[in-house]
Amino acid sequence: MKRIASLRSDVEGWRSLERRIADALELAELGDDSLQTELEAETETIEHEVDQRELRTLLSGEYDQGDALLSVNAGAGGTDSQDWAAILQRMYLRWAEQEGYKTEILDLTPGEEAGIKSVTIAVNGDYAFGYLRPEKGVHRLVRLSPFDSAHRRHTSFAQVEVLPQVEETDIAINPNDLKIDTFLSSGAGGQNVQKNQTAIRITHLPTGLVASSQNERSQTQNRENAMKVLRARLSEIRREEKEKELAQLRGEYQKAEWGSQIRSYVLHPYQLVKDHRTDFETGNTQAVLDGDLNGFIEAYLRSRVGAK
Repeated sequence: MKRIASLRSDVEGWRSLERRIADALELAELGDDSLQTELEAETETIEHEVDQRELRTLLSGEYDQGDALLSVNAGAGGTDSQDWAAILQRMYLRWAEQEGYKTEILDLTPGEEAGIKSVTIAVNGDYAFGYLRPEKGVHRLVRLSPFDSAHRRHTSFAQVEVLPQVEETDIAINPNDLKIDTFLSSGAGGQNVQKNQTAIRITHLPTGLVASSQNERSQTQNRENAMKVLRARLSEIRREEKEKELAQLRGEYQKAEWGSQIRSYVLHPYQLVKDHRTDFETGNTQAVLDGDLNGFIEAYLRSRVGAK
């Protein structure tokens, strides 16, 4: 039913656009100069709609149309990197809100002094994974540190991981392969959460993968969320193994390393955000940190088509 609803929405969207184009053409054929302003505005709107629908045709991956799990992990750099991770968390939450996606924080580990060590966010809505996929990688921040008494320039790193939310039937997990630990939650929820071991940590023994959740009030909900993250990570391993095999056959496999950042956010001595994969850049750093990411996302998706 979810698949039918998605297909029906796509078809109706195209039919609606077709009707608007036909109506605009009929008005244009009237030759009425008083309609010029209205026609220009409608044409601009139609062109933007066509551009967005063209962009969606680039999202043809297995999970591109579905929900996503986005994780931000602070890198080396102590408090500055943990603060940077919190800034990225806010940036993605703002982007999701602007795009009409629903978000839920599944797991959050706060930093010792400020910021966060890590966060996992469920982003739900059509094409959430497809649009967020270009954000996967290392993000680099250059700024005057608010945590340095000498106010010197610091460089901070954070790793962003984007995974598809996969169905339980897509990834079979043997219960005997799981080690499940419970612990006191450090997240929101009041005294009840602090007194009871509601937080869950699940270790997948064959791979060593660990998934945890502590933001829900019940152990059952946290277990479901942790399993959702674990299934997504196992699915990603399977996908990467397939890609590695194909790439090695083509002779182009290159291992992704922590040091190769995908994007730099420079706040000092000048203002610039630049994506190193596409060379797309903007000097409006505040808009980007407030969630204006569509230019970077679109540039990456179009560049991938050009590469092929």
